[in-house]
Amino acid sequence: MPGVINRIKQYVRSPQGQRTVRQARRASADPRKRAQARRMLGKFRGRH
Repeated sequence: MPGVINRIKQYVRSPQGQRTVRQARRASADPRKRAQARRMLGKFRGRH
């Protein structure tokens, strides 16, 4: 498992990872996107 964690850390530090982090932060600030994500997580958890 440590290999997976290290790969994630490397990705987040890369320019592409930084771009992804910025996009995620922007999306999380949007109430519609936040509700959409909440619905999707509910489906993954088995709640509808």
